[in-house]
Amino acid sequence: MKTLNRFIFKSYLPPFALTFVISVFILFMQFLWKWVDELVGKKLDWNILTELFSFAALSMVPLALPMAVLLSSLMTFGNLAEHYELAAMKSSGLSLMRVMRPLIVFTVIISIAAYGFSNNLLPYTNLKMLSTLFDIRQKKPDLNIPDNVFYNQIDGYTIRKHKSKDGKSIEDVMIYDHSQDQGNTALTLAKTGNMSTTKDGHYLVVELHDGVTYKEMLDQPNAELTHPFLKQSFRDEILRMDLSGFKMNRTNEELFRENQQMLNGSQLLDYIDTMKQTIQDDKDDFYNSVTSAYLQKSRNYWKAMDTTKKVIHNGSILAEFDASGKKTVFEHALSAARNVQKSAEDKVNEIDAEEKEILRYKIEFWRKFTLSFACLLMFFIGAPLGAIVKKGGLGMPIVIAVGFFIIFWVLSITGEKLSKEGTLPPEIGMWLGCLCYIPLAIWLTRQATAEASLFDTGIIRFFSAFRGFAFFGLRNRSMKKRFDEEMRKAENEQSGNSDPEQN
Repeated sequence: MKTLNRFIFKSYLPPFALTFVISVFILFMQFLWKWVDELVGKKLDWNILTELFSFAALSMVPLALPMAVLLSSLMTFGNLAEHYELAAMKSSGLSLMRVMRPLIVFTVIISIAAYGFSNNLLPYTNLKMLSTLFDIRQKKPDLNIPDNVFYNQIDGYTIRKHKSKDGKSIEDVMIYDHSQDQGNTALTLAKTGNMSTTKDGHYLVVELHDGVTYKEMLDQPNAELTHPFLKQSFRDEILRMDLSGFKMNRTNEELFRENQQMLNGSQLLDYIDTMKQTIQDDKDDFYNSVTSAYLQKSRNYWKAMDTTKKVIHNGSILAEFDASGKKTVFEHALSAARNVQKSAEDKVNEIDAEEKEILRYKIEFWRKFTLSFACLLMFFIGAPLGAIVKKGGLGMPIVIAVGFFIIFWVLSITGEKLSKEGTLPPEIGMWLGCLCYIPLAIWLTRQATAEASLFDTGIIRFFSAFRGFAFFGLRNRSMKKRFDEEMRKAENEQSGNSDPEQN
């Protein structure tokens, strides 16, 4: 039996490794297509890109594992069935479940490892990836000043220039200097000039020739009324502009720690409990504030109206007030009721937002289990299906596996969306894909164990019977019409043959 187990593993592990790499690559390309616009044109260092791509690829592992298990199990058992190796094992008295047993144990280990990765390593991976991606998105594009357009990406300056015919120098230069945070108080005009950056890339050096500078003198007395300015002509002038705003600044990672994707299972549960307690405390505080503050206001109001009157007379609070006083009391009560209603609506909206936040943390908690369980579920779909279709290689198995996985992923995303909206509890919504595929896995395993064909099933026979029942009336009418035509034809022939005898 050890020889059989080695043979099964030898047949399974290479396709598993290959399909796992392919799955990670496909998911990584989807990530790259999504964020390519944020990466292009910013002259990012290779170490930043390597860090981002490495952590992005690692974050795809929990999703790539179920797809790899499905495809590799389908290829392995398809190859065994196609080359009659599975038939030889069955002829030796081995059942399909006995052949699958070593891979079942291996898949269980993969599922446990997938949960450990999602619970322990994935939060750190997401923290590094999302923080790096956030810094890249905040970074300005590379310095590129177009012609005849006011360019304001350099902090403190707005530049408009025109490239000369030689392609090296610039002309008709206009530079607004608002680096003092006082508005466009300085304007420099020049006929020609040159632009270059320092070797370290920290500064942009602009050499100007034959120009003039206009500067408002805001520090002069009565500057708001007289608007004095200083005009200074120059033959040559050099401006140095700081380009530190074009560098990528790293954000403190602690700012992302409370995001649900950066927490493990125990931290998520602790946060959920804390949020629930916070919501309950907010409800209690609001109730106490309403019942205490507004009742105290009402008492003060009654005392202010008339301290000598009894507010309750013959069971009526308004009995001691005249028409004008009653109107005032009603207006006061209506205003207080509206204030309470507005405060209650604001508090309800606040609590709804907090409860939706709890749903996101619950979704992330159950995601760690669903993707791990999906590995085992996909094996019980791929292995029996490969034994039934008897096709190996990278042709039909890829098409079948991708189709099954896309349907599973659509169901999972639909359940997640319904959970975020509060339509389904996260305990059900996040398991929607698995719950829909469990009957399929049981049915395929039963069919493969019974050595039944994929299309020789009760379901197909049911639809065949249903089709026959649906068109039974039409076929019956057609047969009856044909029978009547044959009978009329036979009667005509018989009557034609009997005429001569009668004559």
